[in-house]
Amino acid sequence: MLLDTPICDFGWKAPDFTLSDPDGTEFTMSDYLGEKGLLLMFICNHCPYVQKITQQLAKDTALLMKEGIHVLAVMSNDYQRVSMDSPENMKKFALENDFRFPYLVDENQTVGRAYGAVCTPDFFGLNKHGELQYRGRLDNIGMGSAPNRVAELLNAMRLIAETGHGPQEQFASMGCSIKWR
Repeated sequence: MLLDTPICDFGWKAPDFTLSDPDGTEFTMSDYLGEKGLLLMFICNHCPYVQKITQQLAKDTALLMKEGIHVLAVMSNDYQRVSMDSPENMKKFALENDFRFPYLVDENQTVGRAYGAVCTPDFFGLNKHGELQYRGRLDNIGMGSAPNRVAELLNAMRLIAETGHGPQEQFASMGCSIKWR
């Protein structure tokens, strides 16, 4: 089912969490806030919307990380129901797509629910205080094509890093619904 993300609730305080990657290494969100903020993404392997943007997402997040902006990805889908999203497949997907950020398993789906994640991809741009400043899309291309790409997520995260605030104009991300138990 295709869904759009809600509009950004500026200043919403992101709840802290600790999740593990598929190898069992734990990551705590608050440890990743950093001085320039944190991009937290809800993604998965099987969604055609995520698959369409994966190469560009890997490039944009590598740039952000090089600039000191931290990045975490969370997979909240019920992978018992969607085996393509299993932890073993997450490892393969991350390797194949050159993900340089931790890709975490939300086994009991509590993080996805706490954040109100609705689809994959669902992007949360947080400032250094853990306050939501961006909840939009990767760019203006989506599933189609555009003559001139506008890197909305990249630009928003750079603005958040510089000013602590996201852009006032944001466009909803759209993608596949999270597969809840």
